[in-house]
Amino acid sequence: MIVVSDIHKSFDDNHVLKGISTEFHKGKINMIIGRSGSGKTVFLKSMLGLHTVDQGNILFDDRDITAMDYREKKELHKEMGMVFQGGALFDSMSIEENVMFPLNMFSSLSVAEKRERVNTVLARVNLENVNHLLPAEVSGGMQKRVAIARAIVMSPKYLFCDEPNSGLDPNTAIVIDNLIQEITEEYDITTIINTHDMNSVMEIGENINLIKEGLLVWRGNKDEILHTDNPDVDDFVFSSRLFKKIREKS
Repeated sequence: MIVVSDIHKSFDDNHVLKGISTEFHKGKINMIIGRSGSGKTVFLKSMLGLHTVDQGNILFDDRDITAMDYREKKELHKEMGMVFQGGALFDSMSIEENVMFPLNMFSSLSVAEKRERVNTVLARVNLENVNHLLPAEVSGGMQKRVAIARAIVMSPKYLFCDEPNSGLDPNTAIVIDNLIQEITEEYDITTIINTHDMNSVMEIGENINLIKEGLLVWRGNKDEILHTDNPDVDDFVFSSRLFKKIREKS
């Protein structure tokens, strides 16, 4: 579990995060949603320790990343997996080399053990016999699955996903959503997804956090989001004609 308490972050005179407090639960799909410029990316980077917050605490199972030095953060980062927007695979590396990269950085496994681990996670994301292909030789959806395999190869306790469905067609996005949900439940990971994809929110959102202008303005699940009378939810979610029709039918 990750517990966030009263997080503030400013850049010069721009007060981006204004006292956010929330919890992200183990074995659940936790989502951060909000419009562009709402502060959700700064919030995600603050949790990762990439931004030093001005005030507040971020506890990873009672370990406060805001109080850690560089060495302690590096140790905690070994317990984190990250799926970047667009996948962020290394173009010049094979798929096997991409997935093995964290193992080369952080583990003392033998080459044979690393390869066995790579094959295990590739099989888990339904990718086999692709080890020696380059990322450019597979589809966008397959690249995203490679990115997920790389993110879980170190058996992380915490999985962060930044717009995991960016650039994918709707059907492939559903496949990725289902895969992330299955992996979260199977490995009992604390998963945090930063997204603006309302289809994903409605499919797999178990703990949804809506951020507006640096404030947490609503928190709930995918069922509650359709029935709340919160005006900020109404403005964000139901600005789409599609979701207005969904609410009317529900």
